[in-house]
Amino acid sequence: MTETYRIAEKTEGSRASLALLRWALVIIFLWFAGMKFTAYEAQGIAPLMSNSPILSWLPALFGVQGASYVIGIIELAIASALAAGAFIPVASALGAAMSCATYIITLTFFLSTPGVAAADAGGFPAITADIGQFLLKDLVLLAASVCLLLASLRRTT
Repeated sequence: MTETYRIAEKTEGSRASLALLRWALVIIFLWFAGMKFTAYEAQGIAPLMSNSPILSWLPALFGVQGASYVIGIIELAIASALAAGAFIPVASALGAAMSCATYIITLTFFLSTPGVAAADAGGFPAITADIGQFLLKDLVLLAASVCLLLASLRRTT
């Protein structure tokens, strides 16, 4: 008997619906990536990058717009891997792992970005509507990415 890895679309039962997560993530990454090629988005993510111990080197090396381009290219690669993962198991696992890494990094912004906690509401755990709530959605996207990764790594005999 040989062991193979299945992608979400090739599993049985309720796990087969994970294909919805894949294509939702593909759309999200394509949309986010496309926005990274605009000055509007580059300026919007500049404070997140500059305050991040993980990403602060990007604008220092490439400038704000160049850093946004780099992130956009990475997001296009993730979208491509996720889309290819509908047919290629290793691409499914790679895309889902890259997606997990993305959302883990963005969730660290809770710790590094000023203005996440709403001081006038008593501070953390009260979060601001603009930055805090914007970042909180990444928790659900991380959960979707983890589910897809686990489905992609599911072994069958």
